[in-house]
Amino acid sequence: MIEKFYALLAQFGFNHPLHPMLTHVPMGMIIGMVVFSFFGLLWQGKNLNRTAYHCSVLALLGVIPVLIAGTLDWLQFMDGEWILFIIIKMGLGTLLTILLMISVISKSRGAEPKKMFFLYLLCLACAGGLGYSGGELVYG
Repeated sequence: MIEKFYALLAQFGFNHPLHPMLTHVPMGMIIGMVVFSFFGLLWQGKNLNRTAYHCSVLALLGVIPVLIAGTLDWLQFMDGEWILFIIIKMGLGTLLTILLMISVISKSRGAEPKKMFFLYLLCLACAGGLGYSGGELVYG
């Protein structure tokens, strides 16, 4: 079934993996939530923490298609082979999704800005690990 999906894409001239082009949305939002949260700690009352929260919601919404596309690409282009960096990416991807859910729930329950900044930093650390391990998969 996956082969048919990629064959359909190839009929339109698209022969590349889907995952890399989708990663920019959640990764950019994660960087945004850290930056806005940091400045929200410095300049309170400027709605920067609210913007950080909105970035975290968009990151959470964007990470789901990235995980799906990554799984499809792994099955299609790597034949589902379990290698170290795939295992790392699956673990970090799951952890990132959980951390994003925790951050959205925590903020909606009124968590302090310092706690949110810490959660956002944890998300950024996961995102960095995901980017690094993806780079290792592609470029060795």
